[in-house]
Amino acid sequence: MTEIPAKSFCLIRHGETTANAEGLIAGRTDVPLTELGRAQARALSRRDWPARIALYASPMARAQETCELAFPDRPFTLHEGLRERDWGVYEGRPLRTQPDRNTTPEQGESWPDMIRRVERAIVGICQTGTDTLPVLVCHSGVIRAARLLWTTGEVGSRPPNATPLLFERSGSTFKEKTL
Repeated sequence: MTEIPAKSFCLIRHGETTANAEGLIAGRTDVPLTELGRAQARALSRRDWPARIALYASPMARAQETCELAFPDRPFTLHEGLRERDWGVYEGRPLRTQPDRNTTPEQGESWPDMIRRVERAIVGICQTGTDTLPVLVCHSGVIRAARLLWTTGEVGSRPPNATPLLFERSGSTFKEKTL
């Protein structure tokens, strides 16, 4: 049984990375942002945000740098549950060689384990700070897991870099919309 987050939340995939630009798998591999990725993150700082947000980021350098550039001078909390999936032996290989998500890669993380990790992380984050909107800077896989858990039941297409996606609570379901 899937646990439901207590409130709406916003997920932002980090800015473009060198691995994104080169078409490489970089789940747990710590790759830097490109200049475009930095520009994407800086553009987020010019957006209007609700007065009360609570910032969280994956401990991966690409998510932290995106958070720092998008929300300068605002504190954020690192959360292990927001890490990208570990693709094991496929790390660093071309995206075209990536196995089906339901296959557990050798030395990697299974899709069910990742879904449970993301569920615990987002549900836990949404239980804190009653009047704040949680804004989580994370990864494509985290966003896809959230979609599977709480919206359409499908992972959907790869989310764009540095684009805020609001998961708006509507009763016991969520609707995803681009902010």
